Amino acid sequence: MSVTTTTHLNFRGDARAALDHYRSVFGGRVTAITYGDMGKAQDEKEADHVVWGEVVGDNGFHVMAYDVPSHLPWDRGSSPFFVSVRGDGTDEISALWQKLAEGSTVVEPLEPSQWAPLYGMLTDRFGVTWVLDVAAPYAG
Repeated sequence: MSVTTTTHLNFRGDARAALDHYRSVFGGRVTAITYGDMGKAQDEKEADHVVWGEVVGDNGFHVMAYDVPSHLPWDRGSSPFFVSVRGDGTDEISALWQKLAEGSTVVEPLEPSQWAPLYGMLTDRFGVTWVLDVAAPYAG
């Protein structure tokens, strides 16, 4: 088993442009899924915003990004990133979740999602927001 951490950047409508820019700088490939792709756009103006995206390079570069929807608070200076922890198995991620969850505020419960066998988000007692999920290939 292995666990990796990845910087997860938060935007308000600029995630795709940022991912494309980072790909142009570091190389690699962009994967981006929009709220519209998932049928989860609460505001039609945000249907093309990124709900999940990443740049992965052969050189080891990896960054993730998404567009915070307008119904959630976001400030460029106060919520610019998450720490993403991705594991190979549900047991491993569940165990890490249980430890991180002590004294934390759960943002999204750890449960199956449309893009991963398990996905969850919490903000720990130090104010750091963590995204935990189980790696799964994107078949979009």
